[in-house]
Amino acid sequence: MVHTFVYILLFGLFFWAIVVVVRKGREHEQIWVKNKPIFQISIILFILVMILNVPFPHEAPYGESFLTILNIPIRFAEGFHTVGIIILCLFLLGSILLFHSLKKYQLRSVLLAILTVSLLPAFVVYLFQNTLATGIYAIAYSNEAADCEFEMTNTETLHGECTLGFANYSKSVVDFQFEFPEEKTFPDDLPMLSLMNEQGPYEVTIEPGEREIVFIEADIDVSEMEQHIEGGNATGFNIIIKADGNIRKL
Repeated sequence: MVHTFVYILLFGLFFWAIVVVVRKGREHEQIWVKNKPIFQISIILFILVMILNVPFPHEAPYGESFLTILNIPIRFAEGFHTVGIIILCLFLLGSILLFHSLKKYQLRSVLLAILTVSLLPAFVVYLFQNTLATGIYAIAYSNEAADCEFEMTNTETLHGECTLGFANYSKSVVDFQFEFPEEKTFPDDLPMLSLMNEQGPYEVTIEPGEREIVFIEADIDVSEMEQHIEGGNATGFNIIIKADGNIRKL
């Protein structure tokens, strides 16, 4: 409820500020807008930044999905994040153009743009999930609360237990399955979370408007593995949810 109130309050303030700016712009456009074409280009750039930064339908920004479709690497070997660099360049260019297109209110306008670009995409997703989204698109996953523990119970069996949090923002019951992708920090890391998939995918049903903590456990046969973990803990990890042929990476 606190997050809902904060988002609504911020959106209300942004909307009010934008309305005030637009009204003043129409009334005094010749007074504070120095170069209208440049001003319009800066607004278009900010809109592009927000679109690329929308964290939907996956946990990663929409820009990553778009680059994947175009077969453009999301990350370079040196560790540079392609989408992040593009977003930063577009935002800096938009801020410079906005600043130089105005005769007055330059700093206030840039600060408003920073706040809007930073917070509006997440609010739009939240608003969509609470109004129009159905099925798995109305499901939110809290990876901050996700936790998995692993330990050997004998020489051949690794026992895993995981706790995950979900929320269903729709007005209908949502049934879905989830599984674990393997995310390696280093190429030679041993599999951990993906071992839980041996007994998956895991079925989940969440009632309308409900939040649910899901607990799963699995006994994994590691007797035929040349190398495997002896135990460990994982938190804040991502998962993949599926239903009716749709997939989301959260």
